Amino acid sequence: MKSTMDIYLFMGAPGSGKGSLAQLCVQELGWKQLSTGNLCRKHISEGTKIGKEIDFFIKSGKLVPDELVTAMVVEWLDQEANDTTPIILDGFPRTRVQAEALDKELGKSERWNLKIINLVIDDEAVVKRLSHRFICKNKECQAIYSLDPDCILLGDNGIVCEVCQEKLCRRKDDKPEAIRERLAIYHKHEDSLLQYYRDKGYRIVDLEAQQPLPETFEDFKRIAGSDTAS
Repeated sequence: MKSTMDIYLFMGAPGSGKGSLAQLCVQELGWKQLSTGNLCRKHISEGTKIGKEIDFFIKSGKLVPDELVTAMVVEWLDQEANDTTPIILDGFPRTRVQAEALDKELGKSERWNLKIINLVIDDEAVVKRLSHRFICKNKECQAIYSLDPDCILLGDNGIVCEVCQEKLCRRKDDKPEAIRERLAIYHKHEDSLLQYYRDKGYRIVDLEAQQPLPETFEDFKRIAGSDTAS
């Protein structure tokens, strides 16, 4: 009998804490994380066939096609699926089309067990959280900090990363007006994506993400432990 592998799909608005929660699962539980953004950058930097195609679309100002992103994810899953260590999908799928494509690929094998975790947080909490977010400029580090933008000084004499001592920066899309635009786009696709999984019979578990991250992590571990026990 083949062993099954749990794939946790973290859904939630930008700033809901998907990436931070995934990092804790990797660090504390020994799980694996797939960030499509990081994987895209890796393919581009290594000049792979997929990376060259992705780079072409990005430089052309076009969206990367769903089928190309899905192919990249499935290739990664095939490479990583050498044990029963749970895997977290962070940032994929983002649309119903991507969800359908992923489901089709996972359906080819009985070893995948997809679980949907929906991180719940209201929009104004997201705006406040992301407008305070600063990131290490070192691409090998990219540690995240929560700082009041009105009370800090960045630059040669300002605040630097505690991990690698590189300067911190603020993403252009982490300004309030840009955050609200991102949330509008997210909500446009969210309902369709959640409805797709409901129609397919998946159990969707809501996880309170407005509370501090350590509490969210403890709640998630209880959910994951309950799933394992059942």
